[in-house]
Amino acid sequence: MLRRFYDWVLHWAETPYGSWALFFLAFCESSFFPIPPDILLIALAVSIPKKSFKYALICSAGSVLGGCLGYLIGWQFMTGIGERIITFYGLTHKFEYIEKLYNTYDAWAIGIAGFTPIPYKVFTISAGAFNISFTVFIIASMVSRSARFFLVGGLIYIFGPKIQAFIDKYFNILAVVFTVLLVAGFIIIKYLF
Repeated sequence: MLRRFYDWVLHWAETPYGSWALFFLAFCESSFFPIPPDILLIALAVSIPKKSFKYALICSAGSVLGGCLGYLIGWQFMTGIGERIITFYGLTHKFEYIEKLYNTYDAWAIGIAGFTPIPYKVFTISAGAFNISFTVFIIASMVSRSARFFLVGGLIYIFGPKIQAFIDKYFNILAVVFTVLLVAGFIIIKYLF
């Protein structure tokens, strides 16, 4: 089943809608959607390595704009929408601790969440709810999300078809590792924060 999903994602690189799908996925993931855009970014970049940086830019732009939606949800709609999203991820009891992180580390909290597998959407919503400076939020998001996606794009650009052969050969292991990292991000927030 994972293999079919991987192949389906790869097909977007051969359609005129691949870039739009990547932008939309990155946008949604930054504010409410649980699946990170890295999967589609990797698939698109692997299928056309010379466009890796273009795809990284599209993914970064979608992610930062989606983060703005998350900020807006926390800032204006925390009671209705924001609380439901935070509850969905099981972080209601950690919400005050996230506020302390923002008060202590400000941009670093956003930057770390933006670069690592920690669910970025929780921090975008929290940033709005706690009235973190929007300028600080945007700058930290642009730097961290771009660093994350351009690192992936750069590696694929440099290694090209070798990376695709590696991914094809070790796809199941990579899928498990990626899933473990994603779950670990949720656990880090839930238990350490």
